[in-house]
Formats: sequence, structure tokens, C-alpha cells
Amino acid sequence: MTDTDPVSAAAGQHAVIELRGVSKHYGTGSGQPVAAADEVSFAIEHGGLIALSGASGSGKSTVLHLIGAIERPDSGTIVNDGTEVTTLRGAALAAYRRSVGFVFQRYNLLPALTALDNVIAPVLPYRTGWDKAARGRQLLEAVGLGGRERSLPSRMSGGEQQRVAIARALINSPHLLLADEPTGNLDSRSATGVLDLIARVREENQMTVIIATHDPQIAARCDRLIRLRDGAVTDDIEIADGYPVDETIRRVGQLG
Repeated sequence: MTDTDPVSAAAGQHAVIELRGVSKHYGTGSGQPVAAADEVSFAIEHGGLIALSGASGSGKSTVLHLIGAIERPDSGTIVNDGTEVTTLRGAALAAYRRSVGFVFQRYNLLPALTALDNVIAPVLPYRTGWDKAARGRQLLEAVGLGGRERSLPSRMSGGEQQRVAIARALINSPHLLLADEPTGNLDSRSATGVLDLIARVREENQMTVIIATHDPQIAARCDRLIRLRDGAVTDDIEIADGYPVDETIRRVGQLG
């Protein structure tokens, strides 16, 4: 692993995502605003598998939400594949949000809908040039849930529900997948399966993936780790291919 400058990590290469001086504050009962993102700057290459790490409250989720345009920063600039996200409004903003895949810790499946209907729910209000149900079934097959199209979330394990959520995130063929603690509610075996699945779909679809996590074992499986503390970047390191996993986990765990 080697230390990397936060912004120049992708210098001389194509940065698909770039944050420059991004800040986001939230009000508190005391009236003193808290910085969930504090002058955050980094650049990510296309196809990267990035761990956004830090303790609870460090700003991981906020940074993901800012990149995905779920929230808007107070200051700074976010550029994704040449599009300045922070300037988008109206229909252009909605279209950008649809172009990004989201996976959340709590799955966010609709309990009254089947697995298939949950997968295609994001595209139901829109016209597409492809058969929605057919693509939904194809994605469920791809995540190992072929034949479970009619299953309700209540009849599925946590790992299965997260696989449905991943299939849903892929329905619009995104180039960017944002995963917020995707294994936080899973046992170790299910968590490993979900991580294997994310790594596989990233490779097959040539996606950029950013995973928010506090788990050093998850971070150790990524290409790069960006660590946050109190909303600010404290570490930005590349994880060398072939580096011993146990040593990587030890090093990553020491960053806190």
C-alpha cells in the first residue's frame, strides 16, 4: 500500500469522479452546525473499487449522498464523467440520479412487492427501449435469485434481500454504483457473498464502485481506501494487488 495525494491520485489519468473542496453542514439543537463533509477533495478513476471508510458519524454516507446528488453540498464542486453534478437542476438532476446505482444497508425494499417488482420499480414510471420485466428477471438470475421472482422480501433472508437490492441498483445499467454499508446487517457468510457479488458485477459491467464501510476486512478487498474523520479526509491509500490480506487488514485497521 502506498500513500496517495487526495486530489492527484488520478492525475494524468481519466478521473471519472472528482470532488474539490466539498463541504456539507447540518444544524444541531445547540445551534452550532456540524460539518458532515469538510473540504473533501479526491479523484477516482473509471473502474475503481473504492472503500470510503471511517467510524460512525465520520461523513461516509453524506459523501455518498453528495456524489449521488441525493443531497447538495453547501460549497465545492463534484464532477462525474464530465458532468458538474452540483449545477444540475430539474429534469437533468433527476436523470443523473437515475444513472447512478444505490445499495443501502437496510435494503429499502418495498414489502408488498415481489422481488421482480422491487427490481423494476425504479423504471416503472419511465419509457425504456427494453422489456422491463425481462431485464428484471435477467438481473435476478445474475445475482443468483433465478426462480425467486415472485418471492416477497419477508420470505427472503437478509443476504437474499440485499441481492435483490443490488439487482435493483443495476436496472438502469449504471456506470457508478454507490453502496452504503451494504453488509452491515448481514452475518459474515452472507456478507462475503454480497461482496463477491459486488466485485463480480463491477468487473462484468466495467463499473466504478464506492463502498462506505467501517469494516477493515471489506476495505482490504478494495483497490483504494479513503478514510474520513469528522467529515474530513485523513488517509488516502492504494491497496497493492497481491498484498497479503491479513497484513492489509492490520494496516487498514491501524488507520483509525
